[in-house]
Amino acid sequence: MNPKKADKIATGVLYAISGIIVLILSALLLYILVRGLPHVSWSFLTSPAKAYEEGGGIGIQLFNSIFLLIVTMIISFPLSLGAGIYLSEYANQKSKLTGLVRTSIEILSSLPSVVVGLFGFLIFVIQFGYGFSIISGALALTVFNLPLMTRNVEESLKAVHHTQREAGLALGLSRWETVLHVIIPEALPGIITGVVLASGRIFGEAAALIYTAGQSAPALDWSNWNPLSVASPISIFRQAETLAVHIWKVNSEGTVPDGAAVSAGASAVLVLFVLLFNFSARFIGKKLHNKLTSAG
Repeated sequence: MNPKKADKIATGVLYAISGIIVLILSALLLYILVRGLPHVSWSFLTSPAKAYEEGGGIGIQLFNSIFLLIVTMIISFPLSLGAGIYLSEYANQKSKLTGLVRTSIEILSSLPSVVVGLFGFLIFVIQFGYGFSIISGALALTVFNLPLMTRNVEESLKAVHHTQREAGLALGLSRWETVLHVIIPEALPGIITGVVLASGRIFGEAAALIYTAGQSAPALDWSNWNPLSVASPISIFRQAETLAVHIWKVNSEGTVPDGAAVSAGASAVLVLFVLLFNFSARFIGKKLHNKLTSAG
């Protein structure tokens, strides 16, 4: 076969596969949005859920999802950033310690979320005595999320050309100053993309949170800002049913008369938030890259 013809056929096949993937994703998103958006209103987004009556909302569950995301990222991002910098810039690639770290990351990345949830239940909920709480859920999600973010940070730093490192050292910067002021700003778009992907997994996670953050959403006292009070919105020691867990609970228990409408509306809101977060984070990452590297 003519090499040019073979190349055109292979290119066409790849385009066709990509188009099929986009069509499947688009159809799935459209199905969720068309089915759920008619049930979404301001009252639905702000009112609390109801167990046995119609007209319940997702206000507390939505707040819990956002708050849990923030707490998880506060814990996991510094750890993954430090691990990624170590593996990319400082680790001896032939040492046994580096091999052990990489093996641990591979094992953690292959664990199912249910297993991570059971681990979090045994360690954080029972052994540490945190109970069903936001901190238990955040720590479990950190275990679940750390391998992805660490690998992404490492790959983003490695993608920076070696001449950037040589230029920083030639200017008299120390190795750490070169990493901090030259390498990280250059790798920031890739790091932000990793944070986006990890945040999407956190926001939509349910299995690990059922066993750690709990399946109930107690009423919150919005005038109570004492972080040690379980009625406070900013307390990390209270139970917190998230939006994804609420969707699972509504579909599995079926005690809500309008459960199908609540589930459809909550699913649409979940998809919209993930999409909004992805697009806004990519925009912010590009702006930060232009500012820190004087590219804009």
